[in-house]
Amino acid sequence: MQFKGLTLDDFQVEAIKHIEDNLSVVVSAPTGTGKTLVADYTISKFLNAKRRVIYTAPIKALSNQKYKDFINDYGKDKVGIMTGDMVINPDAPLLVMTTEIYRNMLLANDEIIEHLSYVIFDEIHFISDRERGTVWEESIIFSPSPIRFLCLSATIPNANEFAEWISSIKGHDVKVVEHNKRAVPLSHYIFEKHLGIAKTDDLAQIIGIPDYNIHRKGKRRQREFPAYHLDLIREIKDKVPCIYFSFNRKKCERYAGELAKIKDYVSQTQKAEIIRIIRQYLNDEVRQMKSYHRLRACLNRGIAYHHAGLLPNLKEIVERLFEKGLISVLYATETFAVGINMPAKTVCFDSLEKFDGYVFRYLNSKEYFQLAGRAGRRGIDREGTVIALVDRRKTDVNKVKQITNKDIEPIVSQFRLSFNTVLNLVKNHTDDEIDTILKSNFDYFLKQKSDKQVRITASFNNKVRKLTSMGYTVGGEKLTDKGRFAIHIYFEELLISEMFFSSMYKQLSETEINCLIAAIIYEERRSDVFKTGRSKDLYVHILKVIGKNNYVMRHINKTSLFRLISLIRSWSDGKEFSELLEFTNLLEGDIIRLFRRMIDVMKQIRKATTDPEFREKIRNCIKKIDRDIVKAEFEG
Repeated sequence: MQFKGLTLDDFQVEAIKHIEDNLSVVVSAPTGTGKTLVADYTISKFLNAKRRVIYTAPIKALSNQKYKDFINDYGKDKVGIMTGDMVINPDAPLLVMTTEIYRNMLLANDEIIEHLSYVIFDEIHFISDRERGTVWEESIIFSPSPIRFLCLSATIPNANEFAEWISSIKGHDVKVVEHNKRAVPLSHYIFEKHLGIAKTDDLAQIIGIPDYNIHRKGKRRQREFPAYHLDLIREIKDKVPCIYFSFNRKKCERYAGELAKIKDYVSQTQKAEIIRIIRQYLNDEVRQMKSYHRLRACLNRGIAYHHAGLLPNLKEIVERLFEKGLISVLYATETFAVGINMPAKTVCFDSLEKFDGYVFRYLNSKEYFQLAGRAGRRGIDREGTVIALVDRRKTDVNKVKQITNKDIEPIVSQFRLSFNTVLNLVKNHTDDEIDTILKSNFDYFLKQKSDKQVRITASFNNKVRKLTSMGYTVGGEKLTDKGRFAIHIYFEELLISEMFFSSMYKQLSETEINCLIAAIIYEERRSDVFKTGRSKDLYVHILKVIGKNNYVMRHINKTSLFRLISLIRSWSDGKEFSELLEFTNLLEGDIIRLFRRMIDVMKQIRKATTDPEFREKIRNCIKKIDRDIVKAEFEG
């Protein structure tokens, strides 16, 4: 079978046959094997039949990339995008959106859902994500029964169990299509200071051997340093382009700078092409920034770095240069591997351990293969090379073998009931329907199979009692005006509702409201630094106003509020973006993302309120944040 000028593999043909039969399909196949062709076929089929398709992605960067790709394929009039901060052509037959937006539309009974035929869930294994997995489950649970799903993922060991769950709650057949062979096979190695590039078994043989640099009795023992990224880069020589994954943004930048001092990968002709591409994506404001000049010094030598803290324009420059083969070594965090189809000849790991926000741990096999799968370019390389930097004194060899052998991580449920979901259940469903929905999550399905007790109904009832005691529901069966406000808030719904479902806003300036929203959204990192010189007056006044509500005073992060005021006040009062860097060590991309998330939450508040005066005030709050480089990113 041919599609888009390509001869399809058997697994692609099988998946397409099930789509033609109007079934849901779970496609489990390694990175780089062509799962997206199945999605492209589905989109083409339903667009030709004048029916609507939604494509959901786990992160905004992937949504943006897919939006651009689909415009090239189907034309601007056929494609729309809806993320928290961007809505373009929402009536289009093909809509790209984050999974959160799709879930929110379902809960709100958005009219778009009425005309929907298929939903494509890219990277469906994100259902296992500790923080966001609930969103994927609710997206499936709350979808009307006529809607069909195409779920795409790298290897899912329990794909049949996952499909069985969907089938049990949606009442139609769900087919699993598995393909285990990579188009380009991977070879896995470790790199140890004394062994060089070797197999894991070679490392096992030298574990526990005394330090190599102790020569004779009585000689002073020298400290032994583990292998460094430059040692590995020297070894791989012609095995470029290489993506070198580090789980630390600052290391990515430092490593690129260190390599750029000793290595130049590009010819004069290539340098001219690099300059031409940079000019395409650069604006005057970005050109003035130190971060641009730091990156530019690396790009000129065929070296780059990529992480979520970079300005969007700079990330796009790096991606375009890498795509065109003008980057030989790219230092990147793991966000580069989510959905972005940019393979390399070699993938290196600075470590097989990372801090996940809770503990310092080894990668699991799914995380490893998500990143390792970028090695090996179809039609170019005979194999993809994957090399992990290790320290023989600290490495758990058995753990390394387990991680790198094959992907053994099943999809698991992270389902948790939010107050927003509870409010929407009370508003839209009868008691019997609520009982059915509560027992529709994947966790309940798995535990029922293993005869484990499930306390989901008790959790729901406890939340209803709390909502009733706080004035959001009456008798547990009806929403109050405050409850109707809260159903539009999808993040920290009780804190935001307690704060803004009242006349409290009248005592707060627009800048002060912005400071409160920022304090709610901000996710603290231990290394973050803020200057707070101009904060005290606003801080004291804000606390005086919100102090009348005990819930707000108990739950607002007062430390974050105090630390953020100078930054937010400066931007709200019209300062240049470059001036903000005087107030914090946050990276530019992090500042922009904070502002974009503020705008998203403020739009939810504006939609929630029925008070025209407050709605206008929130509109002005948004205007103060959504300007210049922040607005340019929104429009871009």
